[in-house]
Amino acid sequence: MNTETVGADTEHPSPIRNFSVRLSSTPRGARLARLLATEQLRTWGLPSDPAEHIVAELAANAATHGRVQGRDFDLTLYVIGATLRIEVTDTRAERLPCTRRPSPDDESGRGLLLVEALADRWGTAPGRPPRKTIWAEVDLRPAPAPAPAPAPAPSDARFGGTGCLFPRTQG
Repeated sequence: MNTETVGADTEHPSPIRNFSVRLSSTPRGARLARLLATEQLRTWGLPSDPAEHIVAELAANAATHGRVQGRDFDLTLYVIGATLRIEVTDTRAERLPCTRRPSPDDESGRGLLLVEALADRWGTAPGRPPRKTIWAEVDLRPAPAPAPAPAPAPSDARFGGTGCLFPRTQG
């Protein structure tokens, strides 16, 4: 049996985690990308929001705009330190994404606007031909502390439901 001892000086204070999967460039593959990413984030103990929405948009774009018959797309998630990096690689390097402002009547064209709004950073990277990667990064923030419970309203009848002080009537 082979064993390896790792000294304290070689251990990473925050482990690098990664997950990668190849999926068909179809609506079903895009849906599966979102489901697998959500489950992987849950396994890592990380919140799925907003990452699942980013994965859904990037995977849908790969299946729609990056699709080449018979070729798949790759989904990769990395957690390095306090950053989650989402990468979707397709085989249409000549079709780079661009954000546009769709008219209110347009039925599509808002995906990258959502990615831009939800991600802390995003962009593209060329790959080995004919590939390109669209990536987005989300800063993992600690969960906000629960808000303190509101102070109970005084039992004095001079206070109304909104906490306003009503003048006391003499009577």
